[in-house]
Order: sequence, then C-alpha cells, then structure tokens
Amino acid sequence: MKKIISTTHAPAAIGPYSQGIQVGDLLFVSGQIPIVPETGKILEGDIKMQTLQVMKNIGAVLEAAGMDYSNLVKCTCYLADIEDFKAMNEVYGTYFSAAPPARAAIQVGKLPLGSKVEIDAIAAKK
Repeated sequence: MKKIISTTHAPAAIGPYSQGIQVGDLLFVSGQIPIVPETGKILEGDIKMQTLQVMKNIGAVLEAAGMDYSNLVKCTCYLADIEDFKAMNEVYGTYFSAAPPARAAIQVGKLPLGSKVEIDAIAAKK
C-alpha cells in the first residue's frame, strides 16, 4: 500500500508530485532543491549553503516518515556544475558518520529555479 508523506517542514511540491512516498519499509523522497520551507523561495548562496538546505529538506521528509539520515540507502545528487562536486560532497558527507548510502552524482543541464543542486533519496526502515 502506498502512503503519501508530507510535511510543512520541507518545501511544498512545485509540481504534480509528493514530497515522499512510502511503500512498505521503503521511502522514496522526491528530489529536493534548496527551497526554504518558511518562505517558499530558493536559498541564494554558494553550493555549500544550497546543499545544506537540500539536506535539511530531505531530513524533514525522513522525519515525517519516522526515519532519519541513517535510514538512507541511496541518493542521487544532480549538480548544475560538476565543478561543485567537492564542495557539495563536504557538506553531504557530514550527515553520515558511518555506512553512508549508495550514491550517484551527475551534472545536468539545468535545475529547477536556478538551483545549483538537487538530491533525491531512498530510505529503508531498519
């Protein structure tokens, strides 16, 4: 059975999608960009600041499903500029003290609202 996961602590969807979908023990978190939930506007700033906001947004969806970063099993990081990989990785890595999730990171042509980074995720209950 599919369950929609929604929280006001992450940005509202800007299209026809859910913040997260839980199916059994798996949670699929839609791609998050650095929108500040309280303002609904994209966080202006460098890749590190934007990555931090993206990870906070992912964390809010995880929390709404009763999970946390340790439940993540797969992430895909989309970068507007692959030259930002190292700086993005520095922030991203702080969320995982042990057993980080599997991950892919790719450069894309353009991201919504001029974002520098978007990350989607899959989590599993322990």
